[in-house]
Amino acid sequence: MSNQKIWFVTGASKGMGLLLTKLLLNTGHKVAATSRNLGLLKSNVGLENDLFLPIELDITNSRDVKLAINQTVQYFGGLDVAVNNAGFSFIGSLEELTDEEFRKALDINLFGTVNVIRASMAQFRKQRSGRVINIASAAGYIAGLNIGSYVASKFAIVGLTEALALEAKHLNIKPTVVLPGSFRTNFLDEGSLNYAKTPIAEYESADTYRSYAERAGKQPGDPQKLALELVNLANMENPPVHLILGPDSFKMIMDKRAQDLEEFEAFKKISLSTNFE
Repeated sequence: MSNQKIWFVTGASKGMGLLLTKLLLNTGHKVAATSRNLGLLKSNVGLENDLFLPIELDITNSRDVKLAINQTVQYFGGLDVAVNNAGFSFIGSLEELTDEEFRKALDINLFGTVNVIRASMAQFRKQRSGRVINIASAAGYIAGLNIGSYVASKFAIVGLTEALALEAKHLNIKPTVVLPGSFRTNFLDEGSLNYAKTPIAEYESADTYRSYAERAGKQPGDPQKLALELVNLANMENPPVHLILGPDSFKMIMDKRAQDLEEFEAFKKISLSTNFE
């Protein structure tokens, strides 16, 4: 195929990563797909051919990530698109989460993304081309109740992508942060939700847990359409730095930005009062 690309996709054994991997393979792309569980990855993809390179990987291990990227380049002869899809979330207030729990969320969502970007950049610089697609969330702009660690990581992914866009522009490397709304994947299924181990009654995090669980299977977003838009994104000559996907995400983000502007204007006099006279 004329637009065949070499992709590196994290978190590919289930959810959005699995759908994207299958779509890419079915349309003739070359895919290095990673998961902590190699057997599950191979079984769920259900395909074995020269276009598919399954890799067992803990994205929080920077050395292993570098080895995985190098393996991809050696096997396929290059790398065109790195997709940071792997994600993790604890439900729990900031006070409820232990240091270990909070750091785990950031290790996977943020530092795992940083590891993949850093490992990919050497090849992208060599080629003077490359795409980085960072999957964030509407929560990259909007705080959600009792998901502070997830929100912190996704806000960071937005800023990280903006910084990378500035750093890599002259190298023809084009990053995009994708901000999906609620799509019908297994992210809200019982096996994917993680609850703080030391709950505090005043925060009612258990109610938050149930509210998320009750949305499973009822999300309005079509994940197949999301996967297709990620492929389209990689083919754009001038991709956006930010791509909102889903009417719900678009409305929430625009409403939040309007609220921010209203607050900024309300306190503008104070903001402008701090220079030397």
